[in-house]
Amino acid sequence: MDGWVGAWTGGRRAVHLGNVADFNEQFLPEGVGAAQRERRLRQGHHYAGMAACYSPEPALVVLPGLVEEAWIAWLARELEWGRVELYSGVADTVTLGRALAGRPALAERIAAGGRPVVGWGRTDHWGGGGPELAAVRRYESKAAAHELFAELAADHPGIVVPWQERPATTRRAARRLTARAARGGTTVVKSPYGVGGFGTAVVTPQELFAAGGGRALLRRLTADEVLPPGDGLLLEEFIDAGPAARLRDLTFDAVIGADGRVHPVGTGEMAVDGTHYQGVTVGPGAVPPELARTAERFGLAVGERLAAEGYRGWFDVDFVTDRQRRLAPTEANLRLTGPAVAFVLRARLDEVRGPGHLVRTLDGAPLGVRLSQEALHEHLDRLRPRCAALGATLLPLVPTTGYEPEPAVGLALAARSAEALDAAEALLTAANHALGRMFEALR
Repeated sequence: MDGWVGAWTGGRRAVHLGNVADFNEQFLPEGVGAAQRERRLRQGHHYAGMAACYSPEPALVVLPGLVEEAWIAWLARELEWGRVELYSGVADTVTLGRALAGRPALAERIAAGGRPVVGWGRTDHWGGGGPELAAVRRYESKAAAHELFAELAADHPGIVVPWQERPATTRRAARRLTARAARGGTTVVKSPYGVGGFGTAVVTPQELFAAGGGRALLRRLTADEVLPPGDGLLLEEFIDAGPAARLRDLTFDAVIGADGRVHPVGTGEMAVDGTHYQGVTVGPGAVPPELARTAERFGLAVGERLAAEGYRGWFDVDFVTDRQRRLAPTEANLRLTGPAVAFVLRARLDEVRGPGHLVRTLDGAPLGVRLSQEALHEHLDRLRPRCAALGATLLPLVPTTGYEPEPAVGLALAARSAEALDAAEALLTAANHALGRMFEALR
């Protein structure tokens, strides 16, 4: 099988491991306390609910959190999967890899049958060791990725690389931040490693001086768990996209096959709130062709370098656009990502229902009230035919966050037009919000 699906799983049904927390843990700085580590572990376990869609058709799915079979059955109906073995609730206060180390029978079941095994990313427990993990640990660094981008950019018209510096100490970073703010400059502050918006902050002059200066602001961002403690922060140029509401944040995804060939998957427009990824739209027309070609050419060049250093598997390059609609690469992710799930869903729907699908993911759609998985399923099942009437297919992705203090649900919508996606998203937003008003009326 040609193309990225063949490079990813050979077109075969695969075993999916929800090892998000395992991957993230290897990049948490030593100074992060136990309580924050526990919160990050819990967040990773929730996000691992997306593991059901790590490839076009799973055969076996292993999830750290407890997920009811009804969610997998919903996806299986819509995506025309065969029977899927689900093992959930495998890990709670430990990573999935550590949990599997204590469950040899399940580990043997995963290995049985010789199916391809795909996970969120490579770790010591899965796919670890050798040049692949070395490449992950090198280029997941925003400093190393920036060096690679700067090296490649000269050969790629339409690409502009923001300047970046790494002050030796936090005190020095604070002084540099304050000096830039005094000149009216906005700066992006980054930890060398970070995921899901953690480790990145956009600092405006107004915010810095309102906080009492650079040192006070960095202390606050650390206390708020936006930035990790310790030295080594990166300061990066803020790219101003101007007044355009769309096409601020783009992604290009690709797969490096076992033979080292780079297979493009596609480009998508991400929804980002501040520095926090919220979801993506992929499919025909999601990104204008000229921007998509620019992102693909540069992303393939990045992939060739990653392949030369031994990396195999999924990766992406994220971009922001400037006022001239040039693309500024901001980071590389040598793993699956939220957009990867959207691309997988699009490929599967195009295969079983015919080409032309747009897919939009909503990673954390707020709910107006806390709901158990059973109640959440009933709520979404009532919305399913209403979405269908608008021309959209509703797919649940993260059902375990409905009972969190800030309840939410991860969803995907698929349709053949952006208008249908917009209408279905508006319907879901209104219905989710109305849950709170409904329960208030019962008080």
